[in-house]
Amino acid sequence: MRPTRPAKLRPTASFEREAALIARGVACVAGVDEAGRGPLAGPVVTAAVILDPAAIPEGLADSKALSAARRENLFAAIVARAHVAVATVSPARIEALNIRGATLWAMARAVRALPERPSFALIDGRDIPPGLPCPAEAVIDGDALSLSIAAASIVAKVTRDRMMRRLGAACPGYGFEKHMGYGTAAHLEALRRLGPSPHHRRGFAPVAALLAPRG
Repeated sequence: MRPTRPAKLRPTASFEREAALIARGVACVAGVDEAGRGPLAGPVVTAAVILDPAAIPEGLADSKALSAARRENLFAAIVARAHVAVATVSPARIEALNIRGATLWAMARAVRALPERPSFALIDGRDIPPGLPCPAEAVIDGDALSLSIAAASIVAKVTRDRMMRRLGAACPGYGFEKHMGYGTAAHLEALRRLGPSPHHRRGFAPVAALLAPRG
């Protein structure tokens, strides 16, 4: 009988990276993350957050690991205690720049929009966006490792979900308020029935297939 391999535990986000930077004289550290790279519709939303080391909300974690209600509660706490900025990318800009380029563009925009200029930015993922106003480090799985990035992931996710619920009310039939633009079976069925809306990303394969000429 083969031994059971223990489940891989997801790391717990901490303030260690930020504290190490502050100890080296970095005055102000921002965490940066995005929500909505994968959906077929709606914007990508990026957020930049500078936490107050003396007033970090309890329970910060990767937004994907939290319930919607918990994200909403933490969103309110983050906005009340931290410097926060958000930037969005429309489907048209995603089509013009490609999803990676559009996301990096919005990340830099969010950092530049912070009410206090950061001295350093921790970026979720593999890439450092061009055009940042400060030095930065890319942190793979940063939303599960850094509290600042986790806070940014929560702000980006809650902001985008609210936007998608509004799109669902303004553009009924697609179910945006339920699947948030992701390619669920119900969403794909609505796409086949109704065709793409102005909010769909026309360069993404399932949408592009519906737009391709049939011969």
